Amino acid sequence: MKHLILLSIAIVSTFYSCGSSNAQKDATNCIQQKIEEFKKQPVTNPPMSVYQYTYNDALVYYIPGPCCDRYATLYDKNCNIICRPSGGITGKGDGKCPDFFEKSTNKKIIWQDDRKYK
Repeated sequence: MKHLILLSIAIVSTFYSCGSSNAQKDATNCIQQKIEEFKKQPVTNPPMSVYQYTYNDALVYYIPGPCCDRYATLYDKNCNIICRPSGGITGKGDGKCPDFFEKSTNKKIIWQDDRKYK
């Protein structure tokens, strides 16, 4: 019975890790590099994450700010900054894409830091 439980845990762990790495593989190389940089930094509160959306007929990547009045950043597939749709003192970002949350579709989590904030 103990072996069956261990085998079940191993199988679930394998499927879980494959799912998250497959999502990360959907990101472009420059976004993958950003994720690797985040992994080397201390954990933020809330933990860093990367989302993929479709916005204005293009794939874009949304990275929320790490905390408190910091801007979230929206990148194109080449990691050029499109805008900062949220955050800042007003919480409404830099005003360059005020329609992002209304017009964006196909939200998909690409990566989320699963380390715990201390």
